[in-house]
Amino acid sequence: MICFPGCKINLGLNVLAKREDGYHTIQSVLYPIAWQDILEVIKSDIFQFSSSGLDIPGDQKNNLCVQAYELLRADYDLTPVKIHLHKIIPMGGGLGGGSSDGAYTLLLLNDLFELNLSEDQLCTYAARLGSDCPFFIRNHTQYATETGTTLTNIALDLKGYYIKLLNIGVHVSTAEAYGNIQFLEGLKDPKEVVNLPMEDWRDNLTNSFEASVFPNHPELAEIKEELYKEGAVYAAMTGSGSTMFGIYKEEPKLSFDHVSFEKVLAL
Repeated sequence: MICFPGCKINLGLNVLAKREDGYHTIQSVLYPIAWQDILEVIKSDIFQFSSSGLDIPGDQKNNLCVQAYELLRADYDLTPVKIHLHKIIPMGGGLGGGSSDGAYTLLLLNDLFELNLSEDQLCTYAARLGSDCPFFIRNHTQYATETGTTLTNIALDLKGYYIKLLNIGVHVSTAEAYGNIQFLEGLKDPKEVVNLPMEDWRDNLTNSFEASVFPNHPELAEIKEELYKEGAVYAAMTGSGSTMFGIYKEEPKLSFDHVSFEKVLAL
């Protein structure tokens, strides 16, 4: 079985408070992007995980595809499988590609072994893999609250627009992003803002991590301004960074030099 895990952007990301369990309460609208990895899972005599494309650092036992298999195997009588991941979506930039791979592994295993798990059951398993994973089980526009795993459907369709995804190679660790976060009052709820004309998003749709990340990495703020200058209707950082994006009415050209990646896609 083969599938194509995509990625996401955050349209607004309010970090509201730190919880007693160490997690943070957030508000964000998550929008799926069709920049995709390729994932294959087949039954086998022995368990095997392999990858191609972009290099995946670290021990394979920490890969979310492997963890997804182990998670279901603990509750169901799964025989060994071979998992092959062709990695296209860059890692560590706030696009959620790894979370998508883990979620789609759950979906494939559910079909392959005819587990008949419901979408809600799969989301419960996905939440144990990571806070972004449940979004990819449903993979359509959703409003995320609490720790990011409480999801509500949002009727937002950006078809006809284009998106530019841009990363200049700045590494922003999760510890850095959260360590400098400020819990501001009066933030506008992104669920409400996305109902406004997109021209109004610039002054109303915010990512809390920009205030914590941009002072140490002013080049990211400069990229955001450049995206606006070249015609973006809305531009922001996704997740805790450091990928920036711009949304356009007309297809933009590739225009940045010395970047890790610059990708233009139709929404």
